[in-house]
Amino acid sequence: MTAPSSAPRGEHTPRPGARWETELQWTGEQLADDIAPAPRPNRATRRAAARRTKPRTA
Repeated sequence: MTAPSSAPRGEHTPRPGARWETELQWTGEQLADDIAPAPRPNRATRRAAARRTKPRTA
């Protein structure tokens, strides 16, 4: 195991293009469609529901 250095490294300027420069943009609101059917549950959910309704055998 090594001990901390007594001479800490200074900060450096990153090379050009290495930083993430993001700009927030408003994309508008997305409203939920009340008429659309509910999405179908995934396979794991369907299998869990089937296990719950299946009678237990001892």
